[in-house]
Amino acid sequence: MNNVSDIRKYFINELKDQNFVTDKTGQKTIEMIGASFLANQPSIFGEPNQEYIDAEIKWYQSKSTNINDIYDIGKQPPQAWKYSANVHGEINSNYGLLIYDDKFHAQYHNALDELLVNTDSRRATMIYTRPSIWVEYNENGKNDFICTNAVTYYIRGGKIHCVVQMRSNDVVYGYKNDYAWQRHVLENFTEDYNKLYLENAWDSDYRKEMDVGDIIWQVQNLHVYERHFDLVK
Repeated sequence: MNNVSDIRKYFINELKDQNFVTDKTGQKTIEMIGASFLANQPSIFGEPNQEYIDAEIKWYQSKSTNINDIYDIGKQPPQAWKYSANVHGEINSNYGLLIYDDKFHAQYHNALDELLVNTDSRRATMIYTRPSIWVEYNENGKNDFICTNAVTYYIRGGKIHCVVQMRSNDVVYGYKNDYAWQRHVLENFTEDYNKLYLENAWDSDYRKEMDVGDIIWQVQNLHVYERHFDLVK
């Protein structure tokens, strides 16, 4: 299976060979369509911004759909979120809301219950997007067509693994922040599974705790924008 190093090499070579796609604005983009790899590193290019990652995860956990809640008062949200939000700062893609809230059927807990009942299951899935996104992505001036499609969790070989399936993913900033979130969820999911599994076991000495497994990253369109070409190295 490909890993992050393989994906990195692909984009370096594509830049070297000037294999670009040009969008309607004239901006060049390097694309990989149908990417699938082991997410074994937290970044493809550049270093993760831990301060922002911590703020974004906290915001996701709050389930707020307003980007002005990402930071404390006085600090502006990132430009990418401003581009996605309407004039009031509202967006669709608070990932914590999408997997934790009853409005979207408490998917985190459903997936957890599924694996507690059936360790071989292939349906422990948290679905992030929804058919109604076609009318909601630009509602009231938004530009937020949810990027993550779904994440499915598997118990194999004494570990809990997950497969992240995305519609679209920016290599430079998007991957780093999305990886941090998915890693956070996987670690919590494994901890919660072990706690509930052992609490409900008739013989806790017999029951085995699971370790945190791998993250497989699948993206329909993985890309680097021209403004970030200088980071492709």
